[in-house]
Amino acid sequence: MLRLILVAAIVALAAAQPMDPVDPTQDPQVAAQDLTQRAKDMLKRIDKLYAEWNHKQSIAGWNYASNLTDENLAEKLNVSAAAARVTKQVAQEVNDFPWRELQDDNLKRQFQKLSVLGTAALPEESYKEFETTISEMENIYSTAKICDYKNKTKCDLALEPEITEILMRSRDPEELKHIWVEWRKASGEKVKSLYPKYVELANTAARLNNFSDYAAYWMKDYEADDFPDQIESLWQQLKPLYLQLHAYVRRELRKKYGENVVSKNGPIPAHLLGNAWAQTWSNIADFTTPFPGKKLPDVSAALVDQGYNATSMFRLAENFFTSINLTAMPDTFWEKSILEKQKGVDMICHASAWEFYDGKDFRIKQCTRVNMEDLLTAHHEMGHIEYYLQYKGQPAVFKEGANPGFHEAVGDVISLSASTPSHLKKIGLLKDDATDQEAVLNHLYSKSLDKIAFLPFAYMMDRWRWNVFQGKVTTDNYNCNWWSLAEEYQGIEPPVDRSEDDFDPGAKYHIIADVEYIRYYVSFVIQFQFHKALCTEAKQYDPKNPSANPLHQCDIYDNKDAGNLLKSMLELGSSKPWQDAMEKIAGVRQMDSAGLLEYFKPLTDWLTEENKKTNEYIGWKSTTKQCVQTREELVNV
Repeated sequence: MLRLILVAAIVALAAAQPMDPVDPTQDPQVAAQDLTQRAKDMLKRIDKLYAEWNHKQSIAGWNYASNLTDENLAEKLNVSAAAARVTKQVAQEVNDFPWRELQDDNLKRQFQKLSVLGTAALPEESYKEFETTISEMENIYSTAKICDYKNKTKCDLALEPEITEILMRSRDPEELKHIWVEWRKASGEKVKSLYPKYVELANTAARLNNFSDYAAYWMKDYEADDFPDQIESLWQQLKPLYLQLHAYVRRELRKKYGENVVSKNGPIPAHLLGNAWAQTWSNIADFTTPFPGKKLPDVSAALVDQGYNATSMFRLAENFFTSINLTAMPDTFWEKSILEKQKGVDMICHASAWEFYDGKDFRIKQCTRVNMEDLLTAHHEMGHIEYYLQYKGQPAVFKEGANPGFHEAVGDVISLSASTPSHLKKIGLLKDDATDQEAVLNHLYSKSLDKIAFLPFAYMMDRWRWNVFQGKVTTDNYNCNWWSLAEEYQGIEPPVDRSEDDFDPGAKYHIIADVEYIRYYVSFVIQFQFHKALCTEAKQYDPKNPSANPLHQCDIYDNKDAGNLLKSMLELGSSKPWQDAMEKIAGVRQMDSAGLLEYFKPLTDWLTEENKKTNEYIGWKSTTKQCVQTREELVNV
């Protein structure tokens, strides 16, 4: 998603009249009514200007992200700086208002959110430096090019689409190693010198907002003092399934590449998993699937054969949302979105959904390829737009997800239905929607390579950043700590030894773009809670008799009851704590892994038995890969 600088008090109350002093002789009830009215008047002014300035920032941010020129960057930074100056002028006035005395919870919640200034709390020069540092890292990342493995004179391979597609399709371990290493040289290594300044300024901003560090600032949106403990508890519930999947995939990779490349009991070499960051493994499904005789529900070829393009793929996603009584994309969406990579233009290709705070303008920027992965990404990004559309009537300060994970979960929960074989057959993209046990296991296995493989990556990524922001990991140990966590949680290792001269975290967009990532972990858990609730509402699933209509076969397409339930949660925005939003849709007030574990139970049982048959080692023994201070030290190891 777009990293909007939602400077919480872009409120321009300079135009507001000074508050009248409180009359101590006034009747308490009258005083309370007077305070409420003054609060409403103030918030009305705030809301108008909050929307106005966020609109300006969205326009400037969009222009830069879609065309990485110096002029667009300068404009983006100027708009952000102007917004921060306005905030500084009025922050004291906002915080001096006695909002804690308000009896109306909705008004009080608006003031509470507005009281946190975010990075705009930085002194003006520091704020500009913070924004410039992030933009420089984004530019390096988005314009990085590497040389081809087979043709060393061809040095124009970008992450999208060339690098991504090579990692998807190549089965040459040496080519994959080359691509893996060179991408990190072109991206992470080149932003390494900028990252410590970003960390320093982020932590300064957090402390100016009365948080201990930037990790604590990020966690505020999850409204739970024990949030890290909740995340760890969920991981302990999900880890056994991941370990079984990891053991099976390692076996299949060993069969493919040999024991000299993939060991029997060690971490999996990261470059073999079909993805630049080993965060999802679905691109190796073709040769690892449990039952090769049964076709996987991958419709990439059908999309090409039937002449789909980026626009028609997004129209297909829109059709799903409207079928469940959600909102069609406005005309401006189709007019202003960028759905394909623009020729001759440097742009940020990372898919993102944008809101422009005027109730009319909503866009997606995505360098779409015609394949199933990007079809599901289209559903994901359009889920963000649907959320924007449903809560557009809320005050601007509430125009966000109940927590960041909710926003990420909306499109994904639709994808759980949209990727079922029965749905793909229904819309003419799949001929065989067999539901015998082997076909079901293939489907669940394919899905697990996205949903289960991703969980430890998302967790370790922000565990690393929490460590950095909290000072537990310093600049002299950035890269080694990254790989220590990757081994601990993911059970993966780099294809070559690494050192602190490398900066592999910086080869991931969200690290350098200042986007917290635990939202995706939360999303991957709660989307199954949502799915279970929506399927129950659609009467396609019975919690009392789950085997009658298994959760993994549910498709809520064309079910208005399910859509209306989802809509009732989406329209809340962040006007209520996320626990209230969860209760609205799922009837409980906490995150729960039960839906995910039930969805994948047939696969869990099969993997467990299969790994026993072949006596697979569950887990991994520590890697022999080295991580040291300098590359020179590696030569002497």
